[in-house]
Amino acid sequence: MPLVRPFRALRYSPEVVPDLGAVVAPPYDVIGPEEQQSLLARSPWNVVRLDLPPIVPGEDPDERYRRAARTLTEWRSDGTLRRDPRPSLYAYEQSFTLPGSETVHVRRGLFGRLVLEPFGPDSGVRPHERTLSGPKEDRYRLLRATGVNTSPVVVLYEDPSGAAARWLDDVTSAPSAADVTDDAGVRHRLWVAEPGDIADRVGAAPVTILDGHHRYETALRYRDERMHGAPPEAEPAWAQILALFLEPIAGPVAVLATHRVVRGLGDDGARALVDGASALFEVRRGVAADELGRIFSPAAGAPGGDGRFGLWTRQGGAILHARRPAFEGLLPAGGPAVRRLDVTLLGAALASLAGIDAAAVDAGQRIAYTKDAAEAIAWVDAGHDGADAAFVLDPTPAAEIAAVAADGDVMPQKSTYIYPKALTGLLINPLE
Repeated sequence: MPLVRPFRALRYSPEVVPDLGAVVAPPYDVIGPEEQQSLLARSPWNVVRLDLPPIVPGEDPDERYRRAARTLTEWRSDGTLRRDPRPSLYAYEQSFTLPGSETVHVRRGLFGRLVLEPFGPDSGVRPHERTLSGPKEDRYRLLRATGVNTSPVVVLYEDPSGAAARWLDDVTSAPSAADVTDDAGVRHRLWVAEPGDIADRVGAAPVTILDGHHRYETALRYRDERMHGAPPEAEPAWAQILALFLEPIAGPVAVLATHRVVRGLGDDGARALVDGASALFEVRRGVAADELGRIFSPAAGAPGGDGRFGLWTRQGGAILHARRPAFEGLLPAGGPAVRRLDVTLLGAALASLAGIDAAAVDAGQRIAYTKDAAEAIAWVDAGHDGADAAFVLDPTPAAEIAAVAADGDVMPQKSTYIYPKALTGLLINPLE
């Protein structure tokens, strides 16, 4: 079973940084170059200087990580960042609307340390996606230089008793220690809480990594290098990682779909794709672009997992429903959870109908991705970067992510986008 531990977080001092909104940031992996520059200009104390230090042309590639380490040391020395006096768990609440909706949702979770475990059949920590070497090397160099976790991995836990949700209700009824609204309009609140025995509830069953696989595998590498032989008797901080623990009883674990745009088909190839779709799908043609956008909007609240897709080419739109028996023999190896995923069905359809197999997808030449269905359609209409067909999808249910991980499988590339993201800068985990 996973082990969950309280810790003493580093947090911005309100005496030095009275405007928390000026110093927090999204996670590093969703920040583009323009947003990075905007965050750097917003405040000299913005956490992006630690989590995504800028590249200076001509300098040694490792200098950006050393600069982040020096900045961290300065902020700890001058009181910009202060360490909490006692080990705690940190209740966290996000109030948000899904894109295109005005309905406010509230999600609660808690920050703690997760004791690192290698992946495997008996592990208490389960992955659901493959990782890439480039991002892992970047995160490793930053971790080695700074010795802190600037942003968490996000994991899904199970507590059918509801005890953890009740603990969160109780903790969040008091005034919060931090309250900030980000640029996307998401309100984030944080509470410092006595842990009691709630960590045992959170760690009562295996957890599934929802977001942060690269950070987790990097932390494992860092831990293994620090061990130098036999494992220590105690649990050193460097053998743990900052984690945000979520579960559906305490609020919706919202997953947004990532839509696929197919390049390089040409008009004839796109027409052949539509004509051939009936071999695998029930096809309803004549669907307008605005109808596709409405049906596949996050605001529509579709549960996902029904094998439904929208298809748009310059000849018009269609809605496809998978005829699952037709996919037998086309699906990749794996357990039932991964084989029934919408993204798995679509991958098999692209291989069968357009000759775009998994290797071509991984090469990144034939498929582009966006979370905005209207943008996917607009790319096709404009022929942007060779776009000829857009497949818009329903989201992957969070329960299906856990089911795939429990089977020991991983999901196809760009299967999930957990929303909203945890805010970076509310707290930092020092590995000491």
